[in-house]
Amino acid sequence: MSTALTGPSAELGIAMRHGVLAAFREANEGELLRGRKLELIALDDGYEPARTAPNMHRLTQEMQVLAVVGNVGTPTAITAIPIAEKTGTPFFGAFTGASALRKAGTPDVVINYRASYAEETAAMVDALIAKGIRPEEIAFFTQNDSYGDDGFFGGLAAIRNHQAVKISSVAHGRYRRNTSHVEDGLADLLLHQPLPKAVIMVGTYGPCSKLVRLARENNFHPQFLAVSFVGSQALKRSLGEQANGIIATQVVPHFNSELLLVRQYRAAMRAHSPDVPFSFVSLEGYIVGRIMVQAIDSIEGDITRSRITEALEALGSFDLGLDTPLTLGPDDHQASGRVWPVMIGADGCHPVSWEGVDHE
Repeated sequence: MSTALTGPSAELGIAMRHGVLAAFREANEGELLRGRKLELIALDDGYEPARTAPNMHRLTQEMQVLAVVGNVGTPTAITAIPIAEKTGTPFFGAFTGASALRKAGTPDVVINYRASYAEETAAMVDALIAKGIRPEEIAFFTQNDSYGDDGFFGGLAAIRNHQAVKISSVAHGRYRRNTSHVEDGLADLLLHQPLPKAVIMVGTYGPCSKLVRLARENNFHPQFLAVSFVGSQALKRSLGEQANGIIATQVVPHFNSELLLVRQYRAAMRAHSPDVPFSFVSLEGYIVGRIMVQAIDSIEGDITRSRITEALEALGSFDLGLDTPLTLGPDDHQASGRVWPVMIGADGCHPVSWEGVDHE
């Protein structure tokens, strides 16, 4: 993987790495893989596309890796995918819900685990409108790049399913990637009429935390919501009590769930790195690792890049213990479309039903 191991998004990359490593260690120490061993090579790109490209060249050409798994971020994925396509390297389980990895014409080597950002923001919009918030009262705060655009336009499409609106009528604040310059974005929200009653955040945890803090200081108290990439646990650590009441969407169940796969995740994490706290992000990494293990375990004979892609596509409908089947196929390169909402509270993140989402 090429991922953020340093910089303002490092918590996400480190957690994904832990999760994949836990799944690989579990497989290496078990009876799977016909005695073969999996190794994860993780290179740091700091969530900067300019560093992703040389990492991808090094991984695919110098190191001759069989697959790239769990990369973090949309802009970095957009840089990585052409290199993966050129070298025929499977690009699996990236930590991004971007449409660039899901739209028609996406290279066959790109295969996803998680729901899309459009699915996450659509779930938020539908729940907010069901609770009585008008479409024009829903605002967005997004990173000023392909990741932020994806979340915004996915949410806008969901709003338009309820009511025809012009893009200019939707409150939209922005900030530049790898910065915390959120003041102009907050001003755009505060100046909007009507004043937003809900703000959907499509960014990283640092800038989003600062936005919430400044909003509270300016007596602006909408319902804040965050897509999975923001990192709900990181928001909680950064904001303390000010994070209470924020709704976050997750593409995995709660890490304290009693689902079979989640119990296996906790056991694998304790064995791999007992001092690392459980998290939604490392659980996603673990699921990505488990799917890769299952695909590789199905391959008889030599393991090649193309055979891994074929094995992933051949999984069809399969059950890892999530209480709902995952599906992959030649025409289905996204294993899950499910979204789980959680609410940040005084003692962490708790599962919540969409009916339980309320605004102040």
